[in-house]
Amino acid sequence: QVHLVESGGGLVQAGGSLRLSCTASGSIVSIFAMGWYRQAPGKQRELVATLTNGGTTNSAVSVKDRFTISRDDAKNTVYFEMYSLKPEDTAVYYCYADASPYSDYQYKPFWGQGTQVTVSS
Repeated sequence: QVHLVESGGGLVQAGGSLRLSCTASGSIVSIFAMGWYRQAPGKQRELVATLTNGGTTNSAVSVKDRFTISRDDAKNTVYFEMYSLKPEDTAVYYCYADASPYSDYQYKPFWGQGTQVTVSS
């Protein structure tokens, strides 16, 4: 299986920045896409940004031009920084990986436990 461990998050002032990282471990053949989703209280989980192994980025309109995302495939790690944070960015941020494990060689979604990000006004 694939296990995702997140780091970063916490309390940030509006206008500040945050840095998140996530490392995948386990019996991994390859990871197609890796990145972040978030879920605010009372709302559905939504895409923040993902990056494929081919270099394609997919992101939400609400964070466009306010983030950078990169990955180190040798370490199975994705890095994410977001700037000019707003109170509406407050949410639990979940690491996501579309990965293929050795158990069946089938790509499927895997999720981290989530890390709280709170933006104070």
